[in-house]
Amino acid sequence: MGLWTGVLGAAMLLAACSTPVNQAPVESRGTSALGGAESVAPTTVPAKPLPGAENAGKPGYYTVKPGDTLIRIGLDHGQAWKDLVRWNQLANPNVIEVGQVLRVAPPDAATAAATVASDKGVVTRPVASSAAAVNGSAAAAAAPALAAPAAAPAAPAAAPGDIQLAWPASGKVEARFDEARNKGLDIGGKAGDPVLAAGDGRVVYAGAGLRGYGNLLIVQHNKTYLTAYAHNQKLLVKEDQTVHRGQKIAEMGSSDADHVKLHFEVRREGKPVDPLRYLPAR
Repeated sequence: MGLWTGVLGAAMLLAACSTPVNQAPVESRGTSALGGAESVAPTTVPAKPLPGAENAGKPGYYTVKPGDTLIRIGLDHGQAWKDLVRWNQLANPNVIEVGQVLRVAPPDAATAAATVASDKGVVTRPVASSAAAVNGSAAAAAAPALAAPAAAPAAPAAAPGDIQLAWPASGKVEARFDEARNKGLDIGGKAGDPVLAAGDGRVVYAGAGLRGYGNLLIVQHNKTYLTAYAHNQKLLVKEDQTVHRGQKIAEMGSSDADHVKLHFEVRREGKPVDPLRYLPAR
C-alpha cells in the first residue's frame, strides 16, 4: 500500500510539471502551405501619392494649403483659374487636396498644345461652398474664411514702358495700400457709382466665390498684371469677355463689406503691389 501511494504521488507530480502555467492563447490568422495554423503580421497599405507630388518645390508649382481654392491660387499667382484647370488636367475644379501640387506657371509651348488637344471636356466653374477631398485625405475648403494673402515682398517700381492704368472710380481714397493690412486701395462712393476697367484686358473671373471680396471681377491685362475690383453690387461683364480701359464693368456696392466702396488691387505676377505706382496723379 505504501509503495502504491508513492508511485501515485510521483505520477501526479510529473503531470503537474507538464501543465503550462499562464500560457497566452495563440490566435490563428491564417493557414500555412502545409495546412497548419500560422500567425500573420498585419499589413499596412501604403498611402496613395498625392497628384503632382513629384513636382513639389519646383519653380512654377504650388502645393495646396488648407483653405485654398483655384480662384485664390490663380489670383495669388497671376493666372486665370481656367488655365490652372487646363494645365493640371483637373477633371473637377471643385476637388483639390491639401498637399496636392499644381502647376501655376504656363507649360512650354509643346506641352501646352498637347494639354489643349487632350482637354475635350467642359470646364465647370469651381463652387465656392463645396469642400474639396479625394480618397479620404484632408481637403482644402473651397471657400476660405476671409484672410488677406500672405505678406508679399515689395515689388519693384514700374519700369518705363510698364503697364499704365486709369483710375477705376472717381471717389475719395479711403485706405491706401499696406502690405500687412490692405492689398490695394479702398475708394469710396455711392451705391451704383460706375466701376471702370483700369486697362484693356480679359475678364478671368466674375463672381462671388472669394469670401471677403463680395461680387468680384478680375481682369488680366497681360502675362504680368491682373487687376481686381471687389464689393460691387452688380457685375456688368462676364468671364472671357474682352474689356477696354475706361469701360464700365460694374456698379459700386457693399457686398461683403461694411459700407459702399470699391476695393481695387493690382497684382504683378500674382503679388499685390501699390496701385498708386501705376495710376496717374490726381
